[in-house]
Amino acid sequence: MSHTPHELADDFPGQTDKIHALKTANAHFARLMEEYHEINREVHRAETNIEPVDQLAETEMRKKRMALKDEIARMLAQA
Repeated sequence: MSHTPHELADDFPGQTDKIHALKTANAHFARLMEEYHEINREVHRAETNIEPVDQLAETEMRKKRMALKDEIARMLAQA
């Protein structure tokens, strides 16, 4: 399988240590990361037609991914 775009390490360069520290110390952050990775892979599979979905479903998945990423970014900024 090809590289999945929008991985958190790529989207937050230079913050991998902070991401790891939050993931191990904060269960809510760890859950957000897991949800983000799951929806990110679903979006990738939809975009590459591995598991096609209708346009509305793909748009909703992208919105959910963005909301999770925004929450992760907020927590990283506060850490």
